[in-house]
Amino acid sequence: MTTSNAPAKSLGHVLITGGCGFLGHHIVNLLHERHPLTRVSVLDLRTTHNRNSSPNISYYDSDITDSEASKALFAKLKPDIVIHTASPPFNGKNELHYKVNVEGTKSLLSAAQENGVKAFVYTSSSSVVCDPKSELINANETYPLITGDAQPEYYTTTKAYAESAVLSANRHPSNFLTCAIRPAGIFGEGDVQLLPKMVTAYHKGQTKFQVGSNDNLFDFTYVQNIAHGHLLAVSALLQTHKMLPTVPLDSERVDGEAFFITNGQPVYFWDFARAVWREAGDTLPMSSVWHLGEDFAFTVGATLEWLFWLMGKTPNLTRQQVRYSCLTKYYSIEKAKKRLGYRPIVNLDEGIRRGVGYILEQQKKAAEKKGQ
Repeated sequence: MTTSNAPAKSLGHVLITGGCGFLGHHIVNLLHERHPLTRVSVLDLRTTHNRNSSPNISYYDSDITDSEASKALFAKLKPDIVIHTASPPFNGKNELHYKVNVEGTKSLLSAAQENGVKAFVYTSSSSVVCDPKSELINANETYPLITGDAQPEYYTTTKAYAESAVLSANRHPSNFLTCAIRPAGIFGEGDVQLLPKMVTAYHKGQTKFQVGSNDNLFDFTYVQNIAHGHLLAVSALLQTHKMLPTVPLDSERVDGEAFFITNGQPVYFWDFARAVWREAGDTLPMSSVWHLGEDFAFTVGATLEWLFWLMGKTPNLTRQQVRYSCLTKYYSIEKAKKRLGYRPIVNLDEGIRRGVGYILEQQKKAAEKKGQ
């Protein structure tokens, strides 16, 4: 299977939910770059941001939790392919997570099944196999989903439920094919969670602290690599669709399957943070870095959470952040390599350069605007 970036023929009509969001708009842009003749419909709650001006790309304000509205829109648009990236923020309310991630996904599946969609690619999460204590070393897709009481992050439980619904819908009807992409540690231009917090820490002079011994490998993935993985999945499902009703060998199958997508470059957690800080301008030598023990940092985090809770605020250091920065979590991408032909197209250093550069440019523009 080719991974060429050269423009290719139209894929038909691709509908992308959450296509104005962080990952979604990168998928829209990469899809247009590689397949400029493809008709693209973008669905989002609000489609005012991250718009592509191509005449082949249309935008629709839509709430995927409105089942009847989704079915009416699908009946009107008749897409061939659905890439479903829409999801609320990780720190949103539980009821919203369930409503969007579970009910919204099932609504889209129903609309797709009723309107002749050939391929449905769902953006899941690598966290669906994570629990709060176990380390993940080269974890693969045979690992069980962690949900319910065993999963402290309700967002992750709902992503797992949605993934299960998507994969269970595969070949129902027989010409409806589905798969799921599980990104890990996504970052890049437009990132609202990972890089902005790290760059803010640099501006606040917080780079002199490190939690733990920094011996835990972690996966971070540049956003364009994840977009690339989604498009490879689309192509693979369309190829399988052409061969229906044949079922591929288990060792080759894409439909009904989940795939981890990472940069394939696990790094020590604080090495990544310091690479981000260096790109932002940090010159602090390692000899000046204060190392906080994990247990001590956990206690500090708990104390800060309680104090800030009294003030109705969130501290810069929480117990969750301490756990996050001290656990080993990285994944195998061998399945994606073998079945999707996946290879990262942007390495980690270049991804950091692009992502941090984007933030600094936005900050520069904001400062200039404020100074006018």
